[in-house]
Amino acid sequence: MPRTRRSQDELPNPGADEARTRPPQPPLRSGFVEAGEYRLHHTSAGSGAPLVLVHGLGSAGYIEWRHNLPELARRRRVLAPDLPGFGRSAKPDIVYGVPLFADALEAYLDALQLSRVDLVGASLGGRVAIELALRQPERIRRLVLVNALGVGRAAPKPYYPLVAVPRLGEAVLGAIRLGLHRLPPRTLRSFTRRYAGRSLAAEGERFEEDYFAHLRELHAAQGYHRAYLTTVRSLARPRAFLGTDQTQRLARSAISVGLLWGELDPLFPVQLARRAHSLLPGSSLRVIVGAGHTPQAERPAEFNQALIELLRG
Repeated sequence: MPRTRRSQDELPNPGADEARTRPPQPPLRSGFVEAGEYRLHHTSAGSGAPLVLVHGLGSAGYIEWRHNLPELARRRRVLAPDLPGFGRSAKPDIVYGVPLFADALEAYLDALQLSRVDLVGASLGGRVAIELALRQPERIRRLVLVNALGVGRAAPKPYYPLVAVPRLGEAVLGAIRLGLHRLPPRTLRSFTRRYAGRSLAAEGERFEEDYFAHLRELHAAQGYHRAYLTTVRSLARPRAFLGTDQTQRLARSAISVGLLWGELDPLFPVQLARRAHSLLPGSSLRVIVGAGHTPQAERPAEFNQALIELLRG
């Protein structure tokens, strides 16, 4: 696959002078927000114009954006909620899916009295962000989609049809929970690259250990597997996952859209982002060269800089 020019894709690293003049990193805060009927955990930091980050399937705000929150908080008030059923948020016995997540995100903004925000969504979180933006476009200054569900036909990994099958899905997640505690780190890294479409190579040993510790916590939480499986099964319904494409609806709206993609994403190929960019008037596109499905973790320095540039647009 030919790479696009550097001016559109990989951005140069900040210079030494800029690094020296950057403000200090504000501390990250962890807490809970009573958002309507949802009790949501969130991570926040910084001050200024609000920037809300929405995580993807099987993740949480404090996991998905762990490499990005400190840097972005130098410039903005950043908020990373855990969607219902995920992370440290409440996990009620309900049917999860995009509409419910959008309801919860709307209630979260209401609870924090955020009338206008920049909204960033990764993977499934991108589809949730699209849903909220289309409901309340006046509330969104800029929408940034990161390797997002919702802009074309995905290429799902075999893992997803497996977990969509009743009882088989429960067995698969049970095996993952067991493996997270018993498998050696090398095997876990290999599994993550193959099935999650991401690489840990750039994270460093400490971050890698933290990442797997967070995954163990997730899978040990009561109600998490139910939330995960009901979400996947809601997406597995006809036309819900493979056929989801909100590009035309976004094109008819006045929403300002940025697209930030990993060049090598096997789940949502970069061609989807290029197509969406061509169909969305006034949109901007940045492609992180060499990154897969999670450029925010695989190439955090380039991702942070690219996101800052998109938010200026």
